[in-house]
Amino acid sequence: MVQKYQSPVRVYKHPFELVMAAYEKRFPTCKMIPVFLGSDIINEYKSPDGAEYVVERRCRLNVDAPYILKKIAKVDHIIFIQKNSLNRRTRTLSIDAHNETFSSRININEHCIYYIHPENPSWTCFEQNASLDIKSFFGFESMVEKIAMKQYAANIKKGKEVVEFYINELIGEGTTYIPPWRDPIVKTVEGLVEDNPSQDSGMRSRSNSVASNNSQSSQNSLVLGATASSIHNSPPSKESSPVDVVTKLEDDYIERYLGKLTPVQESRLVQLRQWLQETHKGKIPKDAHILRFLRARDFSVEKAREMLVHSLAWRKLNKIDYLLQTYEPPSVLERYYSGGWHYSDKDGRPLYILRLGNMDVKGIMKSVGEEAILKHVLSVNEEGLRRAAEATRKKGYPVSACTCIVDLEGLSMRHLWRPGIRALLRIIEIVEANYPETMGRLLIVRAPRVFPVLWTLISPFIDENTRQKFMFYGGNDYQEAGGLIDFIDQKYIPDFLGGDCYCHVPEGGMVPKALYKEDFVERSPDDPPLHVPDSLYQTALIIKDYPHEVLIQVPQKGCVITWDFDILKGDVTFTVFRCKNVVEKDSHHEHHVSGAVGGIGSRQYIDKSLQVGPDLSIVEPPHICRDGDSVQGSHVTNIAGSYIMQWKYFDSTKASFDFPLAVHKSKLMYYTELLQSEAFRGSVTSLQSCHSGFSSLSISTNQSSQSGTSSLISR
Repeated sequence: MVQKYQSPVRVYKHPFELVMAAYEKRFPTCKMIPVFLGSDIINEYKSPDGAEYVVERRCRLNVDAPYILKKIAKVDHIIFIQKNSLNRRTRTLSIDAHNETFSSRININEHCIYYIHPENPSWTCFEQNASLDIKSFFGFESMVEKIAMKQYAANIKKGKEVVEFYINELIGEGTTYIPPWRDPIVKTVEGLVEDNPSQDSGMRSRSNSVASNNSQSSQNSLVLGATASSIHNSPPSKESSPVDVVTKLEDDYIERYLGKLTPVQESRLVQLRQWLQETHKGKIPKDAHILRFLRARDFSVEKAREMLVHSLAWRKLNKIDYLLQTYEPPSVLERYYSGGWHYSDKDGRPLYILRLGNMDVKGIMKSVGEEAILKHVLSVNEEGLRRAAEATRKKGYPVSACTCIVDLEGLSMRHLWRPGIRALLRIIEIVEANYPETMGRLLIVRAPRVFPVLWTLISPFIDENTRQKFMFYGGNDYQEAGGLIDFIDQKYIPDFLGGDCYCHVPEGGMVPKALYKEDFVERSPDDPPLHVPDSLYQTALIIKDYPHEVLIQVPQKGCVITWDFDILKGDVTFTVFRCKNVVEKDSHHEHHVSGAVGGIGSRQYIDKSLQVGPDLSIVEPPHICRDGDSVQGSHVTNIAGSYIMQWKYFDSTKASFDFPLAVHKSKLMYYTELLQSEAFRGSVTSLQSCHSGFSSLSISTNQSSQSGTSSLISR
């Protein structure tokens, strides 16, 4: 398996030329890196104007490996070939390195780049990526992989310190500024103009123009990404920019807003974030939200990706992103649901109090129903995310989770009502899948004898990482050392738990039977699951040889067809056809989409009698959509008539010799809308996914911090 590393952006708050001078001081040896034994220049090139400098070195490195491994490999050190390409004109340094030793058994490739900061030309950015592919190594492949990744991570952390050390050494020697490279032609022209003031003004204009263009090229040739100042401007051309125009993470931002991560953890965050940017058209959650899913899956990018994309689709399907703005709890919950927010713990985490022992679970369910309770719990979790983000901004350090106190005084067998337990298990399942790593600590106090029975029922459904955050206190143990006072200031401990603070959380109590509603009867485990109502999205199952199609009747030229869909399972191809003859809708099979203009219905409309060419034309060519992809788009119609959107099962195993055991099925969640021509204004891209933005999660990353790092080889 190929191991990959992708760094966040490291920023040195020094000019590019000073950073380059510091970088050169580490050759041919570096006293700060003992494993760097030395280097020899094997090729060198300097352009006549001094703008370009390319040097190729053979670098010798000691490896911190077990003696037996060195004995078997018969080497004391390894050789890397490093090629540095410095372009003073664009103020970039590109570095490529690969191993020469054991190249037939191990492939290590690394690429790094230094460039000026897009918003502050007096700062220098650094990025790197690397890959490790161990083909064979005397049966020690796993050991070598662990050693290589461990040493690589250590070198990354050391790299920034080395460059900063030499920068400070230069400053201590009196070198605080090195002028940028200037084109000799421009310098000569400017000198002639200064020596001869009467010279033709055209020469002065040309000189100024050349100098201006050169300066502009230096500034615009490097772009970090879409920042707050450049989102609404045209992106630079690919020819002038060695850095992709995407929003990127900086290491200081990660430490300030997300916490201290290892280099490998930073890399996994960057990789998952980049994948989401590519597949979700920029509508991605906040970085803290992405990081929670990575932590829940032990920083496995593939497992976290699968968990996250299903959660994002769930949020979209159930309109969770607008829950805080639209939700108003029923009066029964406001009075009898004994839970609420209460200041924060000593770590700054938002504190939630739940007096479960005082809650009449049966009465609440018979009064408002299971769905209302679920919606209320989801609103609590959404509020927790909002409060954690606010605490991060105020405290000056990352606050990613909440603390919860669960008071069980009054818990009895009446709380073990079977429908209530079933509802609780469902809530746990939904919260575990969509709000991982949001529980910093859960303190269970005044647990009675009946609690072990409840815990036995629910604990198997709670994630192991979450269970480790539970702390249990029986009797009055919570008032002693090691109890609540260790986690919460005395002034914030609720009065009913022996503290000094009045708590506004409702006391709960029995719900009057007069508030019960006949609609909310006990549900059978075999009943279909309930969903949050009024979703814009529909779901469809796509089976091999049975595509899912949506018919759209376009009344006039210029109407705009828009689509927004997520692939929940499997792979599909998506195509938009125009029928040359009007297709009649069959009322027995169609399913109308609310809010549509014209007529939109779903069923299969294209059969063997309809052929591309005489009957159909393709207006949007087939596009392969993979499991987890989120796709938004639009099409401006050139002619009125019948249009068909088609999602078709795509078998990605056809090209291989594998025999998949899975059923040939894919699952889709989609929303389509037809806009009349007179309602369309502006660019087509503004129509894409206009109803599916992540209002509460997808806010542009604040990259307010700057720093820099690099690896052992490529520094």
